[in-house]
Amino acid sequence: MRDVTVAAVQVAPDHRPLSVETVAGNTERALDWVERAVEATGAELVVLPETVTTGFGPAMGPDELWDLLQAAPGAGTAPYTELAQRFGIHLVWGAYEPGEQRGVVYNAAHLAGPDGTVLGTYHKTHPFCSEDVNRGGWVTPGEHVTVVETEIGTIGLIICFDGDYPELSRINAVKGAEIIARPSALLRSADLWELTTRARAYDNHVYVVGTNATGLDPAGSPYFGNSMIVTPIAEVVARAASHECWVSARLTPATAMASLTPGSSVPQRWDHLDERNLALLANYAEELAGPARTPFPHAAHEPPPSSTTGA
Repeated sequence: MRDVTVAAVQVAPDHRPLSVETVAGNTERALDWVERAVEATGAELVVLPETVTTGFGPAMGPDELWDLLQAAPGAGTAPYTELAQRFGIHLVWGAYEPGEQRGVVYNAAHLAGPDGTVLGTYHKTHPFCSEDVNRGGWVTPGEHVTVVETEIGTIGLIICFDGDYPELSRINAVKGAEIIARPSALLRSADLWELTTRARAYDNHVYVVGTNATGLDPAGSPYFGNSMIVTPIAEVVARAASHECWVSARLTPATAMASLTPGSSVPQRWDHLDERNLALLANYAEELAGPARTPFPHAAHEPPPSSTTGA
């Protein structure tokens, strides 16, 4: 990885009922903000929110949503790849993507490169309870991790609620990710957003660019923004407020782990990846890969209120 400027661009979706026109308008608005961010900062990597083309809560079922979507790469990704090529940047954005069969919808994150191609696509492996098709939602879980080597560094992709699962980011890091992009539409709490974003950066000594949505989606859910860029020692080096905006930071890998805490004279003396107890992990591999649940009472199997859809 080389020194690079990155930006998190948070935008609000059109909260009117979804249509071909609102999807096109969301794309136009998002890319206008990307242009402004790149022109102002010189960012070479820009991350937009989860499902930026539609908003997270579509207020419709998977069959109807499927009919609105376009497979990638294709006409739906072209405006993003064309802008990435025009500005010579890497661009990450979230969008619902249709599967081969009607009603199969994936929550996807795409990474476009400066040559105008889609370098990688990731399907959210941990859908939030309200979106999971297995619990009455509209999203089919993905099955694979996506880590892409680029000229600026190796980039891993996760989406929003994925950040609650340490194993996923660890797999990204073990596969070589130096930067993890986390496009999101999270509304549970700003505390949980910061906690999980900083923890995944520190767990794995990677940079995390977490971009959260703002505004209202078509289901009426409000999002609080607070996008952030976090270093491998969990320092928040850029943080947004709640309105549409961008934040940026210069990432300098040569000094990312120079000190224990930001500005400290105490050097960083450990590596969470290198010092894993691999024998312990091997001994408990079956348990780690097996089913489990919290011993505490909770509402996991009750339908969530329609107003708590963000993940």
